[in-house]
Amino acid sequence: MNKNIKLNLAIFGGSFDPPHIGHIKIVRKSLEILPVDKLFIVPTYLNPFKNSFHAPAETRYKWMKKIFEENKKVEILDYEIKQKRAVATIETVKYLYKNYNINKLYVIIGADNIKKLKQWQDFDTLQQLATFVVVARDDINISKNLINLEISANISSTKLRESMDERYIPSSVKQEIISFYKEKNE
Repeated sequence: MNKNIKLNLAIFGGSFDPPHIGHIKIVRKSLEILPVDKLFIVPTYLNPFKNSFHAPAETRYKWMKKIFEENKKVEILDYEIKQKRAVATIETVKYLYKNYNINKLYVIIGADNIKKLKQWQDFDTLQQLATFVVVARDDINISKNLINLEISANISSTKLRESMDERYIPSSVKQEIISFYKEKNE
């Protein structure tokens, strides 16, 4: 990337364990409403608020690459996976600022994160470096001073692991995901 060009970037991080159509809708809607040059999807190695994962980080990374391989504005970033530990969002944000000439940075989060947002590591700095975009979820009230991302996808990775409802699994990775979790649950 040319270091002289200032970029508008977005980060959409998560466990993606497994990825589902809600994640695709979030990315599409973000690209539709946010003036971004690139959207980074950042699979976690381990979510800082969880103590385990079901699918290994490399597997989740591979699934996300396959799902979004056609979209030139989307890049799957393996920065957090390479750290082999839980990584706070502020670290990823600083990594991007170090490697890109950023004009504006958006961090896309689910509304379920709003309550704990102030507990995020170095929240004050994070708030100065990034603009939060909140995905509506579970009828959680979203402040008017935040960018609200309205999508309709009543699914979560937790629900999907429990039901393995094929309607919610992206077609490009459907068989891999079903096989993986079926094997894991046996």
